[in-house]
This record gives sequence, structure tokens and C-alpha cells, in this order.
Amino acid sequence: MINQVGTFYLNGETISRKWPKSVQDVYDLHPSGVVYDVTNTYLYGKHCPLGKLGHDKEGVKGRPLIQIGLAVTKEQGIPIFHRTFDGNVHDGRTLQVMMSALRRYGIKAGLLVYDRGITSGDNLADAKALKWDTLCGVPIRDNLKRFWRGAIRDQAQLMRIENRVDLNKTIFYVMARPYSIKGVKGELLLCFHQQQQVTLRESRRSDLVDAQQAFQQGKAIKAGLEKYFDKSHSLIARVVREAEEFDGYSCIFSTRKLPKSVIVHTYFDKDVIEKAFRSIKGVVGLQPVRHWLARRVIGHVFICYLSCLLLSTLKYRLRSLSLSPEAALHTLDSMYKVYLRDCTNTFKVSRVVNLTKQQEKVLKAIDKKLAAQSCSV
Repeated sequence: MINQVGTFYLNGETISRKWPKSVQDVYDLHPSGVVYDVTNTYLYGKHCPLGKLGHDKEGVKGRPLIQIGLAVTKEQGIPIFHRTFDGNVHDGRTLQVMMSALRRYGIKAGLLVYDRGITSGDNLADAKALKWDTLCGVPIRDNLKRFWRGAIRDQAQLMRIENRVDLNKTIFYVMARPYSIKGVKGELLLCFHQQQQVTLRESRRSDLVDAQQAFQQGKAIKAGLEKYFDKSHSLIARVVREAEEFDGYSCIFSTRKLPKSVIVHTYFDKDVIEKAFRSIKGVVGLQPVRHWLARRVIGHVFICYLSCLLLSTLKYRLRSLSLSPEAALHTLDSMYKVYLRDCTNTFKVSRVVNLTKQQEKVLKAIDKKLAAQSCSV
């Protein structure tokens, strides 16, 4: 089975290596960056060697998972890389595989965007070695808390109007400072979302009030709340204050010098990768995976990836119509082509018939040559 899986990887790798340049040439694309993320999906049955218990991103426990890494162009959201991993592989390790693929595929250096769960010093160093710039989230742990504690205590300074960034009617206040992660120099941004701070804080406090009532009634409390109470079930004020200190704050690290507004929009507005995952899981039908042989699971994911690629290129063709790929395919569902041939004179002709006005528009956006051969009703 190892040889079969290896053969499929080789064939899939060969296809994946050739098509990015072909798509760029056909559509005249010049991507300036790549957005990368990881999702997981579950398997039916427990015999697939790829299926492992891990952190299920849907919050369900006990299901065997596979991890899927996906990279798309930052501007158009067109997939350029995918790979299937065991379900217990850390997100950060998958990025190293993707960066190696970018070099093999001949994709020129640009801006690599990814979430904080993937960030590591090794990944930043590897991206720098490949001459890629990085824009990534950074978890706020003890070292960053010490770095920013003075800034958040002077919230009036942070919330000055020149630090204000408007993102789709969501307001951030952003402060930037030089920073270095494992020798990689860049700029660290502290982003404050006041509404999120209030939401997180009040949600936690509601849970704590419910827990106090549960203790009084002799009932179990919500998992994870035990640390806020002492042995006599009284709230530990210091622990509550520490938990609330960085509510509403997040950090972004960028090795490329960019305006604060551009960094915030690029990082938080990663709609292209989210839409790609929704397409793969929903429209294309990735999950649930009902295969148990490793090569078939990998093949299933690969076919779903190619389907997502076709949908994304179709969307790019349809950009002037403001029509989704799914709606366009539904519009063309009744279209058909007639072939006529004269057996004696070897004369033949073909025409696409029974087109509505909307079908004509879609067809012209996709293939003008084919539209020219059609007959309108």
C-alpha cells in the first residue's frame, strides 16, 4: 500500500507542479502573495492509517481526522497547493511542506499570509531563506504580554485617532513596534478590538456567575472554569484579572514594511481561503470521507481540490457578471449542442442551441469562441 500511496503522490505532484504556471499564463495572473491555512475533516471507520485523533476544528471529540493544507492566491483565491496529512500533524509542520512545494513549482517570492496557529520561528526562518515575506498572527503568550503590558495600560494612547483602522465596519486600534522572532526582523502590531473585549469579558463573567450558582446547587460546572475558584468555591480575583487583561487584543507580525491598515486588512480579511474551504467541504462534497484505504482518501481529497480549482477559475471568468460559479452552472444546465454530418460529402457542422440571454452572457464570459457558434432563441 505504501508504493500505491507513493505513486499517487507522484502523479498528483506532477499535475500540481505543471498547472500553476499554465493557469497564470492562460489568465494572465501575477499573484503577489499566497494565503495558507489548514482544515480537517473526519473519516468514517477507524482503519485508515491517515486517520488520527487530533484537535477537531468542528469541536467534536473522538472522530478520526485528516488534515488538509491549502494555499490560494491572495488576490483571486485560486488554489495553487494542497496536501493531505495525518490527523494529528501540527498545523505549523504542514507549512514547511507547502513552502518546499512553492520552490519546486517555480512560484516566485511574494507575501505569505497565515494564522497564528501555524506561526513558529522555524517557519519564519524558512520563509526568509526562500526570500518570501511573511504576514502572520502571533499568539499572545507571556513574552508578548510583558512586551505590550505598558501599551495596554495606557489605553487612551492606543486609542488615538491616528491608530484607528476601519475593517468592514469593524474598528481596530493598532500600534506597531519593531520586533524579532528567532532572528527574523519585522514589525509587530498590537490590534485592539473594543467590542470583542466587551463580548469576551461578559461571556466569561456570565459563565463564572453560572458556575457559582452550580456550586451552590451541588452541580458540575463548565469545563475549564475550575482554575477561577479556590477549594472553598470562591472566585480568585487575581486569576480573573489575568484572564481579562488581554481580552480583545491580537498580534500580527510582518517582515514586509506596510501601512498598518494594509496589514490589518490583509490578515483579518482572509475571505479567499475561507471561501475555498467552504467550497471544498460544501459544494464539492469533501466530507464526510467514506473511504478507508489511504490512497483512496488521498485521491478523494485530490479530486475535490481539482474541483475547487475549476470553480475558482470559473469564478474568475465570471467576475464581470457578479454571478457565482454554482449559479452559472445551473444556468447552463439546459444548454446542449447539435452535431450535423453529411455522410456523402463529409460536410459537418455543430451548433449550440436553445440559449437564453442569460446563458449567452455566461457563455461569452467563459468562452467567446463557443458563444460565437451558438444560436439564440
